[in-house]
Amino acid sequence: MKNRFLSLLLVFGMVFAPVLFTAGSAAKAEVPEAFPALWEAGETRDKIVVISDIHLGIDDRYGETLENLPLLVGFLKRLQSTEDVRELVIAGDFLDEWYLPVYYPRYTDQRQFYKDIIANNQDVIGELNNVIDSGIRLVYVIGNHDITLEAGILQEAIPGIVQANDAKGLGAYYTGDREEIVIEHGHRYDVFSAPDTVTNAELCGNDETILPAGYFFARYAATWVLEDYPVVEKNLPVVTKVPEKTDLDQYGAYLYYSILKTVTSHMTPKESLDEKIFDMRVSGFDDAYSFLDFYPAQQEDGTISAPVLFRNIQRTWGERQAINQVKVPNSFIEAVLGTLDWRYFSGQAMTQYLSNTDESVDVVVFGHTHVPVYQDMGGGKYYLNDGTWIDNNKDHPDATRIFAVITTGEKVKARLYRMMEEGSVSDVSEHYSITNDGNAAAGEPPAVKSVGQRGLY
Repeated sequence: MKNRFLSLLLVFGMVFAPVLFTAGSAAKAEVPEAFPALWEAGETRDKIVVISDIHLGIDDRYGETLENLPLLVGFLKRLQSTEDVRELVIAGDFLDEWYLPVYYPRYTDQRQFYKDIIANNQDVIGELNNVIDSGIRLVYVIGNHDITLEAGILQEAIPGIVQANDAKGLGAYYTGDREEIVIEHGHRYDVFSAPDTVTNAELCGNDETILPAGYFFARYAATWVLEDYPVVEKNLPVVTKVPEKTDLDQYGAYLYYSILKTVTSHMTPKESLDEKIFDMRVSGFDDAYSFLDFYPAQQEDGTISAPVLFRNIQRTWGERQAINQVKVPNSFIEAVLGTLDWRYFSGQAMTQYLSNTDESVDVVVFGHTHVPVYQDMGGGKYYLNDGTWIDNNKDHPDATRIFAVITTGEKVKARLYRMMEEGSVSDVSEHYSITNDGNAAAGEPPAVKSVGQRGLY
């Protein structure tokens, strides 16, 4: 493992005064000079801090947070000194099984795979244990890139961690004085990333095939990136006949095809389209598959479907939502259209929680998209997306090292912050603020996610 602390003291050792935090009071924590509090702390532990999408890898070549790792570790050290922090919640995609090239050696033991990721990132794991020792409650909510992570593996590495799980591969964490805050990764509502034990069940002869279509595309995209973006001619199948919108089944299949075409047409790894590049011996799969095995095409009977993997995926979305404990189900067409649009996830925060009369939630925090969002819904209701900590958020290069801070109490407060390279903390709420009509209130936050090197989330 590379020595990731070469710049740590340079980043944090010269920071001698805490950054003012608008929601805090005048009390100042007594801390070592090198790692002062993140802000001037109040007298009450009433702040919930949320980070997500760190994407630590089994090998530094397959991790997406390397340059930012000293900043993350320093952030965790300073968090321990910030005496009004009650909880640190990691909202998914902490350990990464998806950002892996197709030529990575075949493995069958996913438990050991995650143990090896943990072993490769002991600097972060050790500091998270220190966070718990400092009196801060540490919570983990599972994401899609670690969808197969068994709770016991993480518990062994971080004994004091609290894990929020409901359906397999999913979790939602309610917190705050009135449980007015809910935090989840957000992949529950994503066609490409939500657990899928249904679509490939007949093919594989079991219902353990939890890995969704996004897993295969993530590995395909990772291969292209790690091969240094080769340009290779690819002749993908083309659907020439667009179904009528009234044909919900086939129009949904066409939209799914269109999204995959948009995402993958510029990804041209060296491997051929019909090469059996996905040698899958985990999560209920026991065969090798090509890219074309799950790329939708017009079949002989005129229908649109992938020929092998995820056949007729549009027909299983309802059952998947039931298994995945979605509170308010939606249509496949709505879900697939929202794949690359942050507004879809904002809408899901509203539908599932903020306007759901069965819920008493004031603040919803998602991760997943890597696109920070601060949305004041009015009436004391907020939707936040806490972005990511990866080094290269290619679609939005300034949108990294983001975290959310929610102050619980009789009246909840919510803000977004960014850890700057020199160690200061900047309030970026207004920069990523969006009005309820989907327009930027300030700055230039993206309305729709563009398609970059990582493909789908």
